[in-house]
Amino acid sequence: MPLSDTIPALLVLADGTTYRGWSFGALGTTIGEVVFNTGMTGYQEVLTDPSYRGQIVIFTYPELGNTGVNSEDEESARPQVRGAIARNICQRPSNWRSTQSLPDYLKQQQIPGIYGIDTRSLTRKIRTLGAMNGGISTAILDEAELLEQVQAAPSMAGLNLVREVTTSTTYEWSNPTAPAWEFNQDAAANIGESFTVVALDFGVKRNILRRLASYGCRVIVVPADTSPEEILNYNPDGIFLSNGPGDPSAVTEGIETAKALLLSQKPIFGICMGHQILGHALGAETFKLKFGHRGLNQPAGLQQRIEITSQNHSFAIDPDSLPTAVVEVSHLNLNDLTVAGVRHKSLPIFSVQYHPEASPGPHDADYLFEQFVQSMQTARQAAIAKVK
Repeated sequence: MPLSDTIPALLVLADGTTYRGWSFGALGTTIGEVVFNTGMTGYQEVLTDPSYRGQIVIFTYPELGNTGVNSEDEESARPQVRGAIARNICQRPSNWRSTQSLPDYLKQQQIPGIYGIDTRSLTRKIRTLGAMNGGISTAILDEAELLEQVQAAPSMAGLNLVREVTTSTTYEWSNPTAPAWEFNQDAAANIGESFTVVALDFGVKRNILRRLASYGCRVIVVPADTSPEEILNYNPDGIFLSNGPGDPSAVTEGIETAKALLLSQKPIFGICMGHQILGHALGAETFKLKFGHRGLNQPAGLQQRIEITSQNHSFAIDPDSLPTAVVEVSHLNLNDLTVAGVRHKSLPIFSVQYHPEASPGPHDADYLFEQFVQSMQTARQAAIAKVK
């Protein structure tokens, strides 16, 4: 883009730090929590992941938009971020799947972005001081005026953003991972049975639902405020607690629902927000991480197996608050030793802090979907044996 066609943009952080660059995407002003993602690919999946609701994302990879955008790579119906920050922007993508450039896409979706700033410096600041609110504007170029708006915005701690991203109506999902992208050809073939899964939607990604369908599950997606009685009326073989944005401790209705569902003793699988809500339901507490985990190469494990995982979260379970009589830690984040997975000692209930569907990311953790299906299979066989 010729320099004469660029539009100035201003980024201001809550501590008063300012960066001046150029606009890409929509014009106007946006305020949100500034966080960074270290992935080298998958920017469209990041932008449309409901777990990023309320946040402005710094992309640490130096150029954004090379492959454009397309409808197949969206994780929800629209972008969920408040804004995007990049070093360089590609205005003319080169990819056979591309249907639109990233700047045009964000402009159409009313998402502001800023580029041309030192994203290395900005990321170091967030790592040092922690995630904080910030604002991007093309309309307010006075630093003090924009700072005033930023400092008036609420903190992510205590925010319930699930109500902004959950489905408004119940629906069934039946589309598996597309054959061209299926990396485990034996997924459904190894199961041989169909299981009904009710997915409690705190902000679910489409590729999570695809993986469940790929393993032969009939998936019923319900709103986050669905009652335990309504969920159990579907007579599910298993219950899935999805990812989502905001502070898990603020999602009190979801925590109470999870507590009630524990009494059913049905298999339960939670990821990300679902992992944290399950932790609360079991009696644990969560805390806000300094700058969170957002990337495609986070190592997780506990004993002999290490998984390279895709992660996106701001909060973690406090290990000292876990009721060790009934639950145990199954995985740790090996970068900072925070809890990355838990499992019940006697019931088929488990969860992980990361994203086993890994879209984008490695497929090391896909076995967890198979583990969930196997737990439903075992529960069904036990129920049949009990009747006999």
